[in-house]
Amino acid sequence: MNWLQLLSFNRIGQKTQSNELSRSAFEQDYDRIIFSHPFRRLQDKTQVHPLPEHDFIHTRLTHSLEVSSVGRSLGRQVGEVMMQRHVELQKTFSLFDIGAIVAAASVAHDLGNPPFGHAGEESISDFFIHEEGKRFQKKVTEQEWHDLIKFEGNAQGFRILCRKEYGLKLTAAMLGAFTKYPCPAHFQDRDKTRKSQKKFGYFQSEREVFAQAADSLGLEKLTEGVWTRHPLAFLVEAADDICYNIIDLEDGCRLGLVSFETTVDLLAPILGDRLNREKLSSIKSLNEKLGILRAMSIGNLIDATALVFLDHEHDILNGKFDKALTDLCVYNDALKDISKISISKIYRAQSVIEIEAAGHEVLPGLLREFTQAGEHLLADTGSRKLANLSLLLPEEVRSEIIDGANHYGMLRAVVDFVSGLTDKHAITLYRKIKGYSS
Repeated sequence: MNWLQLLSFNRIGQKTQSNELSRSAFEQDYDRIIFSHPFRRLQDKTQVHPLPEHDFIHTRLTHSLEVSSVGRSLGRQVGEVMMQRHVELQKTFSLFDIGAIVAAASVAHDLGNPPFGHAGEESISDFFIHEEGKRFQKKVTEQEWHDLIKFEGNAQGFRILCRKEYGLKLTAAMLGAFTKYPCPAHFQDRDKTRKSQKKFGYFQSEREVFAQAADSLGLEKLTEGVWTRHPLAFLVEAADDICYNIIDLEDGCRLGLVSFETTVDLLAPILGDRLNREKLSSIKSLNEKLGILRAMSIGNLIDATALVFLDHEHDILNGKFDKALTDLCVYNDALKDISKISISKIYRAQSVIEIEAAGHEVLPGLLREFTQAGEHLLADTGSRKLANLSLLLPEEVRSEIIDGANHYGMLRAVVDFVSGLTDKHAITLYRKIKGYSS
């Protein structure tokens, strides 16, 4: 792979392309995502903890903005060296372009996540594996069925970015950097030693769009429907890894799930000589203490992961490198220790278990009702109940189901609608359908 092609500012499906100096195509990508409807919905979606009374616990929106900030810094730091290594890039691009691509892909990285966090993903999959959704297996292809039984937020995010209704029309470089898993849900000889094949990055409904993007970028094709990662996807992944490790720990400390002393001890190996415990103890505000620890820790992690990327750039371009950058950085052991504490103290907290329980009840309930309504739209069942229920779907969803006229298209449209709901909207809609509220 070569950087000139990998930094393509071509927009899939558009003929005229430009990259203005005053506002690059990649900065336009970022702006389009920030102003989009799917991005705004993240303000009412769970990150780890249910949306709290306190205003300082992270939602998907604040998490995405922070990941984008870290991604921009990583991109610029790497870009500065890349511009020196590959002087041919200087005619068209700058280090700010690299930062803008990573920032745009990072701010979009959670667009496909459903309500109720990871429990939401599991509950959507479970509906098709264990509940009434099983009856659709014979009505779709094998590839399509694997899309449904393995709901994947990354693939849903790619679908959102490419949907005409949102009018984003993003650059190939941004779409490539966004896609951490450039493969479908089901294919033979999946290599689980490759980080890029741990999950999947596109549904069958978007396979042609992704193939066009991969061709435009010159990604190396491994087998049918499977490519190597875009190099900048490693930086997007690293930005997310850095943020959720450090900031989930910060949230856990604020909520009293992890003591401040334990938090300091966990961050100490990352901070090294920069940690001044005496000075830290003289600060009265917990917010200020955690803010200082967070900023210094993230700064050191950015430096360390950028160095790993630059050290492995040759193998990344050749498709031989396929690991998480944070797994190879000098602070990997410290991050593992943070992860262990987060799993035991934070991710299994009572409030998290409660929101998971809500997800496993609400989302399958909505899918049960709306897939029946979808079938009614495909072939009029004569049911007044289902006719009325279908009217609760937005007009564009009803039109998509009718125009598509097949079960996979109907199921994709229903899953789009349910997974796109905010936490509160999902609960409110579920209560109305069940008759719990007016």
